Amino acid sequence: MAVLVALPAVDFVFAAGDEPGKYLDRRVVIWNLFYKMMTVAFIVGSVVSGTIIWQVWRFRESHPKAKPTSYEGTDW
Repeated sequence: MAVLVALPAVDFVFAAGDEPGKYLDRRVVIWNLFYKMMTVAFIVGSVVSGTIIWQVWRFRESHPKAKPTSYEGTDW
């Protein structure tokens, strides 16, 4: 994640050239970085949420293949 932020930031620092008229619009750069990071955060959040939902569904007590372990007892 740090590489995704650091490399473009370093590139933008040196992007403003010495030639007049070649200015860097920082608002556009900041919004672009914001949207990229929001996309990454949405994808990571979706994967984590999906994994949690799958684990809850797979290891629920009413699952047909669910069997108690030795330390939980076998009285049911």
